[in-house]
Amino acid sequence: MLTLVPEPIERYATAHTTPLPPLLQELISVTQERFGRQAGMLSGQLEGTLLQMLIASLGAHRVLEVGTFTGFAAQMMAAALPEDGQLITCDTDPKAIEVARSFFERSPHGHKISLREGPALETMRSLEPGFDLVFIDADKESYISYYEEALRLFSTSGLIAVDNVLWSGRVLDPKDESDHAIVAFNKHVSRDERVTNVILTVRDGLMLVRRK
Repeated sequence: MLTLVPEPIERYATAHTTPLPPLLQELISVTQERFGRQAGMLSGQLEGTLLQMLIASLGAHRVLEVGTFTGFAAQMMAAALPEDGQLITCDTDPKAIEVARSFFERSPHGHKISLREGPALETMRSLEPGFDLVFIDADKESYISYYEEALRLFSTSGLIAVDNVLWSGRVLDPKDESDHAIVAFNKHVSRDERVTNVILTVRDGLMLVRRK
């Protein structure tokens, strides 16, 4: 699991945060077994619980997730939605989608989740505005495009949450394409006069954005 704080502090914070339900603990184990190092893409207990808190505080009914992976964050967020709430999540990786669907079917909150298979921008452009929270956690090179489309989709009182904005510290010394994409995205948002934003040093960096 990626973390920007000392490991003992991370363990302490996790130990004093509401524990995960058994189904999500199982999902973590399955993801680690099937995806190896890619399992670090999971949002994890701390970030997932923070997303739950945001959704509950907003009184959210509609959530959009860009980047499903194996569905950990989707399940965490869906648990905070009311029974008539809706979470749309999108991804292109058939192997990850297979795992996500199998766990959604077993989840008490799975009926709130709609998984759209295909390019995220195409899915986003097909949707009507009015989302209370948009969570972006997909390919970094497309972050600015996802963000601009999210601005169209989320409500005036809603939030955009963007994962991996500190990119394991590589934002300080960018080298490859993904590094530079995150640096460009962070500059783009920080200069956007339409919004107010903050970067939290949770996990790999989580940015929250709201309209002014």
